[in-house]
Amino acid sequence: MVWHARLDLDYSQRNDATRLHFSHDGPLRVLRSLHPEGPRICHNVLVHPPGGIVGGDLLDVTVRVQEGAHGLITTPGATRFYRNNGQQGTQRTRITLAPGARLEWLPLEAIAYNDCDAVNELHLDLAPDSQLIAWDITAFGLPHADAPYERGRFVQHIDWPGRFLERGVIDAQDDRLMNGTLGLAGARCMGSLILASGTALPRTLREQLLEATHAMLLDLPQGVIAGVTAPNAHMIVLRGLAPVVEPLMLLWQRVWAEWRMRCWHQPGTRPRIWAT
Repeated sequence: MVWHARLDLDYSQRNDATRLHFSHDGPLRVLRSLHPEGPRICHNVLVHPPGGIVGGDLLDVTVRVQEGAHGLITTPGATRFYRNNGQQGTQRTRITLAPGARLEWLPLEAIAYNDCDAVNELHLDLAPDSQLIAWDITAFGLPHADAPYERGRFVQHIDWPGRFLERGVIDAQDDRLMNGTLGLAGARCMGSLILASGTALPRTLREQLLEATHAMLLDLPQGVIAGVTAPNAHMIVLRGLAPVVEPLMLLWQRVWAEWRMRCWHQPGTRPRIWAT
């Protein structure tokens, strides 16, 4: 069965508390809102009951965060892009932040299964004084389950008009890309972690973030490669490669907590679903 699913999330602040209003069409839901850090930050878990995306599926998620509100969104498990059936499977996320809004977009990994034809899009629109921490981590195949990524096409697209555009096409049969030293170098997991600010980050803060992140990259697990840059005054971007998901996910969580504390003076309170 092909699914066209839509989920609209709208965070707003009232009486110094962030609340979520949402609507949906098709099999996309959010679990009940949690406030483990107090009422100002609203945690939500996005669920897709069918469990994966096949050819012809479209999952369309829209997130709006109103002035002064702060939302955190994660998932209970991996997003799975399965074998195609002659059509493309797409997940599209649009994030719009009002002045003074904050959002943390922290889904668990995506898995590109063998013979998939998949697109994973993230579109950003940030007003002045708003900030976003967002990541993506993608695994190609399941090496430990003897299910390699040998055929297929996966497109990762991140777009903030006028600020940032990243579009990667991972073709499983492109040996130079998959195994060459200028490509994935044999790694089967890649990720990006982004801090984006609608107003330019102060130079001192940018330098502190870069230095702190560099220090965290000095002793990486074997097979993990990562580097951090500031492509413009509004962003810090961390990119990495690893043989499998787990070491990259742990690193991303550590850096997320560091950025959170330095930018927002908030400890890295892990969503409860990560502990299950």
